[in-house]
Amino acid sequence: MRRYRILAFDGGGILGVMTLVLIERILEEFPRFVADADVIAGTSTGGIIALGLAHGMHPRELRQLYEGKASTIFRDSWADDMLDLGNMVGANYDNRGLEQELRRIFGDTTLGQLKKNVLIPAFDLDNASPNPQRRRWAAKFFSNMGGVYGDREVPAYKVAMYTSAAPTYFPAYEGYIDGGVVANNPSVAALAHALDTRKQPTPPALNDIALCSMGVGQSLRYIDGDRLDWGYAQWARPLVSILINGVMGVVDYQCQQFLHDRYWRLNPAYPAQMNLELDAIDRMPYLVEFARNVDLATTLLWIDRSWRAPDA
Repeated sequence: MRRYRILAFDGGGILGVMTLVLIERILEEFPRFVADADVIAGTSTGGIIALGLAHGMHPRELRQLYEGKASTIFRDSWADDMLDLGNMVGANYDNRGLEQELRRIFGDTTLGQLKKNVLIPAFDLDNASPNPQRRRWAAKFFSNMGGVYGDREVPAYKVAMYTSAAPTYFPAYEGYIDGGVVANNPSVAALAHALDTRKQPTPPALNDIALCSMGVGQSLRYIDGDRLDWGYAQWARPLVSILINGVMGVVDYQCQQFLHDRYWRLNPAYPAQMNLELDAIDRMPYLVEFARNVDLATTLLWIDRSWRAPDA
């Protein structure tokens, strides 16, 4: 049977620069690495990367969005901080700079006009159902694969805005927030999506699927202490990271169990004590240099053996 390939990208703000450099390096060895993907999934910054690649952009072009426009995207001012009471009651950044750049990149292109199938998680804060028994928030997975739940007419730049509206960093966008709250690693969601008969009448067999999952790098964080008698104030800052990283670990475990050697996770660890925030734009040179020095030998071997495996 034909090998069915899924490429998935984690969320992580400006750390997506590191992911893009890794893709560039892989393409130097395997020029068809992205072109051979049947589905490209991505969350938050990974969603922007996925949409850009599906639009036909080279990762080097996408890097220019981060390296050349980061100061526009993560733009703040003392006046804004005053209005937000030092970000206690408002997002860190306005999202108009990001929207401007995404509209420049994608224009009026819809999901249905992209060159590749995509899966982009977001979270709908209110489905606005007229039936009060059905009105609720829920995860939303944007896709261009058709079927009864297809989103082919939705502009790509809007989906990029939905998936990257990280709480506290950016305001919600048209009622959506960052897909990272439900699937910061979208690998299992993409796997389920590929097997969904509503999306494609003859989905691939599980044994024919290869999945390459790419992270934004692991910060080696921990909380010291055997008995943390903490309340809201102490848990508020670390809890989001704990929940997101914990769920991503579960996704990694699930993919390993489902796909075995047809699954690969590339997510290198940063040096100890190197904790990088999603808006660390001053660390972009470090991220580029770090990615250039990641050992890709085993990743390239997996791509050669499992991703590029000849069709039966």
